Amino acid sequence: MSTITLASGLNQLGLDLPADAQQKLLAFRDLLLKWNKTYNLTALRDPAQAISHHLLDSLAILPHVGDGPLLDVGAGGGLPGIPLAIVRPALSVSMVDTVQKKATFLQQAAIELGLKNVAVHHARVEEMRGQYAQISSRAFAEIGLFIELTRHLLAPGGRWLAMKGVRPDDEIAALPADIVVEKVIPLHVPGLDAERHLILLKAGS
Repeated sequence: MSTITLASGLNQLGLDLPADAQQKLLAFRDLLLKWNKTYNLTALRDPAQAISHHLLDSLAILPHVGDGPLLDVGAGGGLPGIPLAIVRPALSVSMVDTVQKKATFLQQAAIELGLKNVAVHHARVEEMRGQYAQISSRAFAEIGLFIELTRHLLAPGGRWLAMKGVRPDDEIAALPADIVVEKVIPLHVPGLDAERHLILLKAGS
């Protein structure tokens, strides 16, 4: 398995990040792996693999992330929410998870990394309030369920960003008639030899 450095991966993604953002990304990786020993936040244990499978995988969607407030659902270990918050300090990033220990980790990571643009919610997403211009998920649920649970939180004109592995044609075919698939974007994640797709969706009128 090929390993890749963060700088090399960012270069391949066409991302030019300041040194402090790169340092924070690596500090987040270290925090995630440290807490993982107790909290089981990710199946990965290898620091090199975490760069491609977590950091670069999260940042591959960056060109498709807009400016409005973003809610990351089933945030787990903070992917993609925390990497996005690190590289886009002006972006308001909220993360929600039903598991208390995961929410505790996210809160601690935001404090230790000095991320003033992050809010963490320990809640069931269907019971949350508020309006978000963008709602993301990574390996949270099938797309139809993701939309059903979060529809009340999507601001008018907002969109969903569903991160998937293999292109989920069956899930797309099963969506309600009023859900519009804007784009299905194949993602190329440096150092990751697996299919990745981003599905952008919005509610039709």
